[in-house]
Amino acid sequence: MTSTPLPSNLAPEIAARLKRSPDGLVPAIAQQYDTGEVLMLGWMDDEALHRTLTTGRCTYWSRSRGEYWVKGDTSGHFQWVRSVALDCDADTVLVKVDQVGAACHTGARTCFDADVLLGEGEGRGEGQGPGPGDAAGSGAAASDQ
Repeated sequence: MTSTPLPSNLAPEIAARLKRSPDGLVPAIAQQYDTGEVLMLGWMDDEALHRTLTTGRCTYWSRSRGEYWVKGDTSGHFQWVRSVALDCDADTVLVKVDQVGAACHTGARTCFDADVLLGEGEGRGEGQGPGPGDAAGSGAAASDQ
C-alpha cells in the first residue's frame, strides 16, 4: 500500500474522520459480540472498512500479501459483523462479530492466548492505587494524550 488512499466507496463523512497510518491503514480489533472476548487484530483501509460495513462480513487488508481478504473465505471461520465503532481518536476500529470457528490463523479461537505476558492476578492488584512515578501519584494530570 502507499500513503495515498486508494479509491473507495466509503461514505465521505466516515472517511473524513479516520486517522490513518502513513500507509493508509487503521487497526481493526475483532471482538466477540456477546462475551467481549478479544479475537484478533487486522488492518483496514477505507475500502476494507466500506466492505465490512456493507457486506456484514469482516474484510481486511493483508499487509504481507498486498490484497483484501474476507475472514472465512478460505478457512470457513467466518466473522459475522454485529456492530462497528471508531475509538475516541478515530484511529482504531472495533468490530463486534459473531465468530464461527477459530479467529487466529494458527487455528486458535483467539490470537491473544498463546503468549501471555502478564496473567490475571499477577502484577499490581486492584485497589493499590498509583505507584511511584505514576502520573496520578505525582499530582500531574493522568493522561496519555
